[in-house]
Amino acid sequence: MSSLQRPMAASAPAPAAPLSAEQAKVVLAEVLKAFGAPENAQRLDEARDNACNDMGKMLQFLLPVATQIQQDVIKAYGFSSDGEGVLKFARLIKSYESQDPEIASMSGKLKAMFLPPMTLPPHGSGTGGVAAS
Repeated sequence: MSSLQRPMAASAPAPAAPLSAEQAKVVLAEVLKAFGAPENAQRLDEARDNACNDMGKMLQFLLPVATQIQQDVIKAYGFSSDGEGVLKFARLIKSYESQDPEIASMSGKLKAMFLPPMTLPPHGSGTGGVAAS
């Protein structure tokens, strides 16, 4: 049996052990590498083309492909291979962004791969918004 003991009665996988910043950096680098792999880059390009830079369509076409690519990498590091595992990984990376400029940079690159560039409406366009308190 491995050094990571799991209780016999547990039906769900054990939660991922928190990664150090250095470990998170390694996993993040592997995720970026996976996004750059030719077959994954092609899948992302096709999904991006189908989405036509429409945020709703991005969620429909691009996000599932991006999520699957991340799942394939992070499951080897103890994260569950479902959407919850991706969310836990994203929260972990977010927690290190302010402490480690390299993680912040890598995280920005990752987001840029599957989120459309955000264009702000012209200032004073009068289209509602949130009032400052």
